[in-house]
Amino acid sequence: MTIAQLRAFLAAMELGTFTAAAEKLETSQASISELIARLEDILGTPLFTRGGRKLVPTRAALELRPHAHDALAALEDGMESVRAMGSLHGGVSTFGVMRNAGYYDLADLAQTFHARYPKVKIRLVGLNSGFVAESIAAGEIECGLVILPVAVEGLEIEPLFKDEVFYVSTTRPRSAGDVTIEEMSQANLILYDAHTGWKDPTRKQILDRAKLAGVVIDPAIEVEHVETAISLVASGAGDSLVSRSIIDTPSFPLNVRTFKFAPPLYDTIALAQRTDSIISPATKKFAELAANKLLKYQKARNLMGG
Repeated sequence: MTIAQLRAFLAAMELGTFTAAAEKLETSQASISELIARLEDILGTPLFTRGGRKLVPTRAALELRPHAHDALAALEDGMESVRAMGSLHGGVSTFGVMRNAGYYDLADLAQTFHARYPKVKIRLVGLNSGFVAESIAAGEIECGLVILPVAVEGLEIEPLFKDEVFYVSTTRPRSAGDVTIEEMSQANLILYDAHTGWKDPTRKQILDRAKLAGVVIDPAIEVEHVETAISLVASGAGDSLVSRSIIDTPSFPLNVRTFKFAPPLYDTIALAQRTDSIISPATKKFAELAANKLLKYQKARNLMGG
């Protein structure tokens, strides 16, 4: 059963003759007649009888009509949805962001995009970068922002911004030098992203350094959110590590001291998408907006000497 057959059938039902149906569909009367005949062969029953000058629908035709109408309506809705995605007048943009996106002036990303393209629905997924990367590779998210490194194959990665990571403590002397991985292995550590664990990109860099140095990093406390870790550090419960963007926020505790790593440690924020996929126009615009916001954030921080 084809779309052309259903269209011919519904036109004949509506207009009562093959000739009128052919005019409506801009084809020949012979084509309409053949399409209906093939449909009748598929169904194994006649759909019309000739009654004077008009076609008389059979009981089978009356039974088929609502289903044929629904099928064509669903098809047309689908085609319209695809066209809308291409013109940014509809569709859904599915985008992933790392969990701490708010610290990079990305909190209003959805609001800004929605103001520009109000007819596009937004599905913004905020997870640890490892999970965002896995969701992109699985086709659950079209593309997104991740912190490198991510151990997921089949992704096209575009680095956008580097953010230095610092060791934070309330007990380490201010005059102490840069922090080595050996010193960190002896510290009373508080690490966040407990659920992701050592799959977290920042933690993975620490783990790689520890393996090269032949030491073990064993946190005393693991929590889920960076804000909780900072609060614990401020209370003197232990030491942790956070990025410069978090340290620069007004809410960062004044009694928490910051130290560079030796060698320096960086979070690299990147745009990721599947290598073999073409993202929708809406999500492409969303990605461009995210990249531009990160660029503006970096320029503003550079002007402030960050």
